[in-house]
Parts: sequence; structure tokens; C-alpha cells
Amino acid sequence: MATTSRSDIHLEPLSESPPDQAAPFGGEKERYVKQMFADIAGRYDLLNSVLSFNQHKSWRQKAVRIARVLAGETCLDVCTGTGDFAVELAAATGIGGRVVASDFCEPMVRSGLDKVARARGGPISMMVANAERLPYPSDKFDVCTVGFGIRNVANIERAVSEMTRVVHPGGRVIILEFNRPKKVWYKPLVDFYLFNILPRIGGLLSKQEAYSYLPESMKQFVSREELSAIMSRSGLQEIQVHDLNLGTVCIHRGIKAA
Repeated sequence: MATTSRSDIHLEPLSESPPDQAAPFGGEKERYVKQMFADIAGRYDLLNSVLSFNQHKSWRQKAVRIARVLAGETCLDVCTGTGDFAVELAAATGIGGRVVASDFCEPMVRSGLDKVARARGGPISMMVANAERLPYPSDKFDVCTVGFGIRNVANIERAVSEMTRVVHPGGRVIILEFNRPKKVWYKPLVDFYLFNILPRIGGLLSKQEAYSYLPESMKQFVSREELSAIMSRSGLQEIQVHDLNLGTVCIHRGIKAA
């Protein structure tokens, strides 16, 4: 894994299969999601800010605080997209830390290179890698995060298992993701925005198909309790769930067992 300095941020394509995992991967969802994000990469950051009313930044900052990221730590952000979560991690780790940010969609990673180069804090390595077969050694990172990406992987259990594998015992795994609100009265309002307003705005500013996929992926995503169970089966303990934005956004935190 090559290191970078703030003046030498670069894209480093990597093998998508670590030596000890040769099982076949792929599938229709993986190909569809990769192409969809490649198509919207150029406007991805703009739409994130518009559709979340610019709240997505504070959600990631909250997740970093819940992760208790310390100065000098080494962090991995998977499904990083254009690197927003990696930028927040780098600010927390400081110049003595290290952040690796990976995503399986190369156009998304390339779209984030300028932003990452301007970020404050420690070095960030932007790389191409699949969350279901991370090309990193076991027990390497202090923290592994994923922000609004775990619902897009073909096999959630495999991705969470990989995130758990690469953190050392006592390391933290953080999953920031959309979810269904618990309050019954609020659900119709959320659904109206997701299925009527959001795709129209997405269609005006980018590609409507991608922003029709977003609410459908949220609707089909596992519940808080199911995701907690997946984390537990992957070897994480002391699992906490934090609801944000009236329950439409959740942060799950788990600690890798010794």
C-alpha cells in the first residue's frame, strides 16, 4: 500500500481479490450500481448537499465523534465515493494519522481527488477496491467506516465481515446509513419526499434513474435490528445504534472482539 503526501494525492488501482479470498463475486446488482455511480459522479457532491439540505456533512462529523477517532490513528473508509467521510476522518486523525479511502467505482474516486487534496489533517490515499473483498491485511486499522454505501453492496454480510477483519481487536466499525423512521406519523412525509420530490430533483440536476434507485434501496435495506445482528455475527460487540434526523439516518458502532 503506497503512502501519499498531501501534495501527492493520487488514485491507486488495486487488485480486488486479496490472496486468501478467491471466491467468485459480481452479479447484476454490483454491475448496475457501479455503472449508476459512474454516470452521476460529476454531480454527486452537488446532489448530496441539495437533497440532504446540506445535513450530510454534520451526519459524518457525528459518526466520527461516535467512532472516537483519535489523533495519530489509521482509518479505512470503504464505499467512499468522492471521499467526504475520509476528509472528516483525516481532520480527526491529524497530520500524524493516516486515512485510506476506497471505492469500487473509479469515476467516483477520481471525482473526489481535488477535494481530498485540499483537505486538512493527515494524508489520504484514494484507492479502487471492493468492500466485499478488501485488499488490506487483517487487524491493520484502528477504525473502519462506511457512509451511505453499505446498502449498495451485493452482500451486506460479506462487506461487514471484511470491515471487521481489517480492524485490529478493539478497533471500531462504523456504519452510517439511511433507514426507516420509527415514528409512524413521520413515515408518510418521508415517503412523499423520497418517492416524489427526490427523484424529480435528481432528474433535473443529474440522472433520474439513480435518484429513483435511492428510495427503493432504502425501502429494501435491512432494519436497525437486522444490521446489528449482522455486525454481531461478524465478530463485533458492544453494538450501539444512534438515530439522527428523526430516524431516517442511523449510525451503528461495533467494537471488534479480542
